[in-house]
Amino acid sequence: MVKYAARGDRSIVEETRPVAVIGSRILTWLNYVMLTGGAVVMLFPFVWMIATSLKYTEDTFTLQLIPSRVTWQHYVDLFGSTAFGNWALNSFIVAAITTVSVSFFGTLVGYILAKFTFAGKAFIFTVILSTLMIPTEMLIIPWYFMSAQLGWVDSYWGVLFPGVISAFGIFMMKQFMDSVPQDLLDAARIDGMGEWGIFQRVVLPLVRPAIATLCILTFLGNWNSFIWPLIIIQSPELLTIPVGLAFLSSELKDSSSWVLIMTGAAVSVLPLIAVFLVFQKQIVRGIAMTGMK
Repeated sequence: MVKYAARGDRSIVEETRPVAVIGSRILTWLNYVMLTGGAVVMLFPFVWMIATSLKYTEDTFTLQLIPSRVTWQHYVDLFGSTAFGNWALNSFIVAAITTVSVSFFGTLVGYILAKFTFAGKAFIFTVILSTLMIPTEMLIIPWYFMSAQLGWVDSYWGVLFPGVISAFGIFMMKQFMDSVPQDLLDAARIDGMGEWGIFQRVVLPLVRPAIATLCILTFLGNWNSFIWPLIIIQSPELLTIPVGLAFLSSELKDSSSWVLIMTGAAVSVLPLIAVFLVFQKQIVRGIAMTGMK
């Protein structure tokens, strides 16, 4: 366009502008169509799950996205005839304790690795990072042998201990701690503030979005955890929701099992949706800040 304009042929420039505008609009509409298609693909299983939980048992396998008859009896049966309440409580206990532990240790260790100088610091950080490259499936056997030797099988601590400290949490918080100005910490030391006071009153408020993001990701991950609780837990009353729903499918062989599984799955996502709605701004801000690192 500039080349033609330099030659004085302004009519060609004026003719190409509408073409560029039309191309931009087409691209925008294509983006909308792709995003809408992705949203439909993502939401369809959730809509189908909720619709199935509201159907009568004999209508379970009908191809109706909107049930012709609606019943809430399956929700009553879920809490009345199964141990779903205990499973939900177990999932909450496991997710809450691991979230508090991971956020505390991740923030503290990340701060030390980012702002303090000591012998072996680079080696320790490298070792922590290297653990991220080991698949969880390879760690399950050592975890189980250790749990068996220490008597942690079929207990809350047996489910909890692999997740009390997260290498990802330490790595994530260190990256955020690097952005905290060192001059601010030195100024606090000159004013006579102790190291623990600096950590609490200066550092933590600055990295609050990162802590919120870490807490949310940790809670969601442990709420949906399946493999390790499936292996370490043997008592039905200690099962978590994902394992409990799998146990339910093995116990009930008729079509009612699918309805109860869909009902349990619909109830299990409610806390996750609530967490996302409450902390939506922190999630978006934290992920955006993570991408800028």
